[in-house]
Amino acid sequence: MTAHVDWRLRGVGVDLCNCAYGCPCQFNAPPTHGNCEAAVGFHIEQGHFADVSLNDLHVACTFSWPGAIHEGHGQCQAFIDERANDAQRHALLTILSGQEQEPTAFFAIFASTVETMHEPHFVPVQVFTDRAALTASIHVPGAIDAKAEPIRNLVDGTVHRASMTLPDGFQFTNADCASGTFSTTAAVAMNYSGINALLYELHTGPNGIIRG
Repeated sequence: MTAHVDWRLRGVGVDLCNCAYGCPCQFNAPPTHGNCEAAVGFHIEQGHFADVSLNDLHVACTFSWPGAIHEGHGQCQAFIDERANDAQRHALLTILSGQEQEPTAFFAIFASTVETMHEPHFVPVQVFTDRAALTASIHVPGAIDAKAEPIRNLVDGTVHRASMTLPDGFQFTNADCASGTFSTTAAVAMNYSGINALLYELHTGPNGIIRG
């Protein structure tokens, strides 16, 4: 096992993608519409990269792949909290690039599928997640406007709660399912509504998910 910088991220995460609720990717199935486009956000409640604190920083990314994620040729753009100093910006971009993580872990896997990494933006980023209420949002002024809300029963409009458990998942072990809407501009432009959203706990480091 390669020796990596000691780092950890812990907080909340929300993924919104153009697939049907639940996302077939989570079940080793092809994406709903043949391609994958997504907006992802994290609020790092506690984190560090070596001796650099990453506490209370927000990060968002937009992704687009022409086919299934594992087929590659994707593009990505990162949006880093403008409050981050130079050391924190370097740390977060290093983590997102998968350079300091085992190749079978989340950030490293995603990075390996990205062919075009657009210039990162250091801007106001706000990521909010409330799993009890099944709501979440990602807001980057002029770049990302995304929200998640409960899935509603088609007959009476009541809240439909669903969750998934992935004991061997590489991104999370448990997530709540919600209905997503998002629009993005900048390098990766997208516009979707009534699509998949997943709300989960982010807890990861050099070797992947930190369980327990």
